[in-house]
Amino acid sequence: MKFSVLGCGRWGSFISWYLSDIKNYDTCLYGRATSANYLQLKNTRQNEYVKLNDNITLTSDLSVALNFADIVIISISAQNLREFIRNINNNYDICGKKFVLCMKGLETPSGKRLTEVCIEEGIDKNNLAVWLGPGHIQDFTRGIPNCMTIDSYNKDLTCYLADNLASELIRFYYGNDIIGNEIGAACKNIMGICAGVLDGLGYGAMKGPLMVRGAFEVSKFITAMGGDGYTAYGLTHLGDYETTLFSKYSNNRNFGEKLALGQPFEKLAEGVKTSEAVYKKAKALNVDMPITEAVYKVLFEKADLKDALSSLFSRSVKTEKYS
Repeated sequence: MKFSVLGCGRWGSFISWYLSDIKNYDTCLYGRATSANYLQLKNTRQNEYVKLNDNITLTSDLSVALNFADIVIISISAQNLREFIRNINNNYDICGKKFVLCMKGLETPSGKRLTEVCIEEGIDKNNLAVWLGPGHIQDFTRGIPNCMTIDSYNKDLTCYLADNLASELIRFYYGNDIIGNEIGAACKNIMGICAGVLDGLGYGAMKGPLMVRGAFEVSKFITAMGGDGYTAYGLTHLGDYETTLFSKYSNNRNFGEKLALGQPFEKLAEGVKTSEAVYKKAKALNVDMPITEAVYKVLFEKADLKDALSSLFSRSVKTEKYS
């Protein structure tokens, strides 16, 4: 079995390492020739996360990567996905190839799920899957295992990928709600930003309520988007809270903490653009998402952090379970 990984950032480089070192699959890793991530790997065969073995084919030629394997894993910024897929579909022969998205987010400003974007740009939905769930590269490379989810529109593809990607390092589960899993995985990054803000303000004890209420509002949003609300309590959302809301490795949590401290954060925090997409989509669907709204207003309307937090506490008293 051969795999190509498109995108050589944090997750792309890790996935290549995992496929080659742990699973012993023939693996090709693609990055743009001008990308700092690619240039570092080209010159040193390593980055701050992994060291690539000599068996991994590293290329900046997209045609080489697409021709290398029948299973193509994509790990790039969510907001660049549409243009990237459009280029692939218009300029390369992808007939019969299976695509796996290992990325999280919703498109801005459309609010569409990433598999929806791919389908609109010509990818056959029956050849399209997602790889989602908790886990940090820094833990995986130290041999610390975790659980993740494969989901798709095609049950046979879900089972095939999960069965063939599983190892003692990653236990995979078969997903059965691609809508809920995509949305839950995207929205947990919003909660990660909020958790970081709480850390920066010294309010870390409030992460418990954040987890409970966050999962509840995301459950409502999943339902409104046509998924199963209970999926919010599975691996791709609530199950990913520890690695997103508490871990020192979480980009979204770190972004939120730096924001509260008035300090810059240079790495990608997907929850920023996701908060915009989710907030606007929730408004259009008339779904009340107060935590997401607070994050959005701080990031895009320059609301004061403490004022935004206070607004959550000034909401009218309600019963916990159904409010």
